Order: sequence, then C-alpha cells, then structure tokens
Amino acid sequence: MSVPPLSAGLRCKCPQCGVGALFRGFLAVRDKCGHCGTDLKGQDSGDGPVAFIILIVGFVIVGAALIVEVKYAWPVWLHMVVWLPLALVTCLALMRPLKATLIALQFRHLRHSFEGERPDRT
Repeated sequence: MSVPPLSAGLRCKCPQCGVGALFRGFLAVRDKCGHCGTDLKGQDSGDGPVAFIILIVGFVIVGAALIVEVKYAWPVWLHMVVWLPLALVTCLALMRPLKATLIALQFRHLRHSFEGERPDRT
C-alpha cells in the first residue's frame, strides 16, 4: 500500500514507500526509488504544476500588489523591486512540492506509465 499522496508529495518522497527521494536534481525524477526500488521512469506531471503555480502566485502577488497600491500608492519601480523577486522565489519554492504531489496522485490512481505498462504495485 502506498503512502498518502499529499504526504509523499509535500515531502518530495517516493509515492510508494514515502522514504526514498523522488528527485535527483531540482526537478528531475529519479529512475527508481533508492529505498524500495519502485520504477519511477514513466512518472511525469507535465505542465500541471505550472498551471496551478501561475494561478496561486498570480492571485496572491497581484492581490497584494493591488492592496498596497490602493493603500500606500507606491511608485512603479518599488512595485517591480518588491513583487517580481517575490513572485520568482514563490514560484520556485512551490515547484518541487506541487510536481511531487501531482506525481504521487498519478501514481496512486494507477496512471499508466509512458512505456505502456503499469507501474509495479506490490
């Protein structure tokens, strides 16, 4: 039985055992889990996490920028200095956990791998 997808995803761990690391780099998925040996080659989240990140960060940053503009009337250069780096850092911070969560959800719901075979669920 695999671990809860949200738990494995937010910790960026293997969706089968919840112990081994899911990524070998910043966003590159390992070929197999170092702990349980689960084949992870076919697991990919595509553009799903990016769409969620754009919506979440866009809502938060634009909303905060509008509130600050109405309340304090910052100059445009100050908005750029504050909100652009904050948006970049927030996007990068959310990328790994959201990608891992989407992979864990796909794994949990027995999504077929790209090679045309089902991942091992022993």
